[in-house]
Formats: sequence, C-alpha cells, structure tokens
Amino acid sequence: MNRRSFVAGAVVTSLLAGCGFHLRASQSFVFDTVAVTPETGGAVAAELVRYLGASVRPVAPPAGGVAPQVIVDILQELREKTVVGVNATGQVREFQLRIQVKFRVRTPQGRELIPDTDMVQQRDISFNESAVLSKEAEEGVLYRDMQTDLVQQLLRRLAAIKSLGAP
Repeated sequence: MNRRSFVAGAVVTSLLAGCGFHLRASQSFVFDTVAVTPETGGAVAAELVRYLGASVRPVAPPAGGVAPQVIVDILQELREKTVVGVNATGQVREFQLRIQVKFRVRTPQGRELIPDTDMVQQRDISFNESAVLSKEAEEGVLYRDMQTDLVQQLLRRLAAIKSLGAP
C-alpha cells in the first residue's frame, strides 16, 4: 500500500508539473519604493502598508531620504450596511455589507499609472435578534475578509504595472 501511494503521488506531481502548475510566488513590482496616502488613514491603506512592508516610504522624504517611485492614493474608503430583507412583521432578517475603495496610482512627477479606479466588495449576512453579539462578531469578520480581498486585488493591479516611464 505504501509503494502504491508513493507511485500515485509521483504521477500526480509529474502531471501538475507538466501542465505548468506552480505555487503562487510573491508578487514582483517594477518599483522598489512606494508611498501610500493617506499614510495614517483607513483600514485598507493600513493593510496595504503592512503587505508592502519595507518598501513603503513617506511621500515627502526627510532630507537625504529616498523619494518613493510610486504613490498609491487611497481617495475614498466607504463602508455601508443596508437592509435587504425583512420578515412579515417588519423585523430585519438580512443585511448587505459593502466596502467601496477608490484609488489611483501615480509617480511623484504626476504621471498616472492607474487612473481613478473603484473596487467594491459586498457580502450578505443574516440577522437574528437572539444572537446579536455573535452577528456583530460575524460582521467584523466579513468586513476584514472584504478588506483583505480588496488589498489583494490592489496588489495584483500594482504587479500588473509594466513600466514607470513615459508611454
């Protein structure tokens, strides 16, 4: 049985390698340094800074500092919670949670690499009056999940930038 498992694993591995499958590697960018504005702003900007790590620089560097090659402007971060379902007595049964982020990417010289772009994530959540605390916790988890999805989308868009030079 052990040999059979090994052979099956080897066959699956060779098939995956043969079709071009590979694990997702860390994203590579055409820039080395980036500034995120607002630097101390919303949750999406804070998570983006956390993902970018050591490559983040202030927009206006101190004397002798290195200016960023790219500036990501988080223009708007909007969280909404709307009622989408009620029962026969008018009590809320379902909410829709939504995060909308508007951003642009530019060089310090003003060249737009990605023009003003809106990204939206939304989730539906049921509501039960007898479980208010657990639903509040679930709401927080869903907002964090949507926020992480938006940051991942933004990182993929940053990775898609091919050149910082003039078009």
